[in-house]
Amino acid sequence: MLTVYEDSNHIFDALSSGATGYLVKTTSREDLINALRAVHSGGSPMSGNIARKVVQSLQQPRKTVVEASEDLSKRENEVLGLLAQGYLYKEIAENLGIGHQTVNTYIRRIYEKLHVHSRAQAVAVVTKLGRTLPPAT
Repeated sequence: MLTVYEDSNHIFDALSSGATGYLVKTTSREDLINALRAVHSGGSPMSGNIARKVVQSLQQPRKTVVEASEDLSKRENEVLGLLAQGYLYKEIAENLGIGHQTVNTYIRRIYEKLHVHSRAQAVAVVTKLGRTLPPAT
């Protein structure tokens, strides 16, 4: 992955989606060529600051899923409930009277808090905990 994004969400989304490495566009030409060679040889090159973020993330104690799910706000629970019922982002926005980008922000926060990467994973986590989600309004 060669990108301008250096935030944890983009890093872990790319890596969990199958990226072999993660380099930022400020990588020098020489380092980029060496990284391509490394990938070809089976390596997983990462920019130094990206590797540091990955290591720091792995060193931090993670909340249990139960603790993380308790961190969801009332609105995040509403959004998650609508997601679980199969609503599209546009429909969630209309139903809750909020903007599409706001829905995206809520969903990103839900995924972060639950340590998941998809709608199905988020719903599965909450279902596994035996929590009921609020019905659509």
